[in-house]
Amino acid sequence: MLPPWLVIDPLLQRWLQEDLGRGDRTTQALFAQTQAPIGQAQLILKAPGLVAGLPLVERVFRLLEPQHFQLDIALPEGSRGTPKDLIATITAPLDILLMGERVALNILMPLGGIATETAKYVEKIADLPAQLVDTRKTTPGLRLLEKYAVQVGGGKNHRFGLDDAVMIKDNHIQAAGGITQAIALVRQNMPYPLTIEVEAETPDQAFEAVLAGADILMLDNMAVAQMAALIPQLRAKNPRLKLEASGNITLETLRDVALTGVDYISTSATITRAPWLDISMKITA
Repeated sequence: MLPPWLVIDPLLQRWLQEDLGRGDRTTQALFAQTQAPIGQAQLILKAPGLVAGLPLVERVFRLLEPQHFQLDIALPEGSRGTPKDLIATITAPLDILLMGERVALNILMPLGGIATETAKYVEKIADLPAQLVDTRKTTPGLRLLEKYAVQVGGGKNHRFGLDDAVMIKDNHIQAAGGITQAIALVRQNMPYPLTIEVEAETPDQAFEAVLAGADILMLDNMAVAQMAALIPQLRAKNPRLKLEASGNITLETLRDVALTGVDYISTSATITRAPWLDISMKITA
């Protein structure tokens, strides 16, 4: 689910450089006269949740110490744990453990929080066909990892960027002079084999988009009752049409939206409203 390290390593290196600066003054002073001995540290859960980010944590420490490093995992990636559960034991020189601690936790805690929040949404509709997907509302520079955490929590990824797929939104429609015009222009100029998704805020817009040849239709900020009545009519016009609901989706409204018959439900809440998962790292030897 993660891209090659060639893509991720520059991120991790920047985060290590940001934290280390010109050197870890405290740790370097502790071992100024001697080589740091091998030590052990434990990653411990302090709140219930899903573990996410262990492959990245391992990579952080391997970037600092390629040889004398070992990670023994007790709770595998995506596992659910409770407070005081051991996630993993890290064996490495003590100076490496101290230098990598904060970056490692700054990865595990937010990603674990996103995975945990995503799982709540996924479990709410697990018995229904609708799939939960994320959005592009992500922290700048962290989209790749935040969307990875959504996957760990059981969700699906919407497009990663503007180059992934065509999505005609309200401002595109305004700029083009209408939905039909926008779809015609995009289909004439887009590369093969991208699909076209159109955002519709009203039933009239939805029908226009279907008749103009949209492949995917996003029903944006529509009331549940309105979507439930509209969806059978849209499918009658194009049985292959994919339907997505979006806009102010909450954990409380999620299941009612899924029961309308949409294929996808997109929400930014699993990322933007996810609290960090509380995790500590303690040197034990």
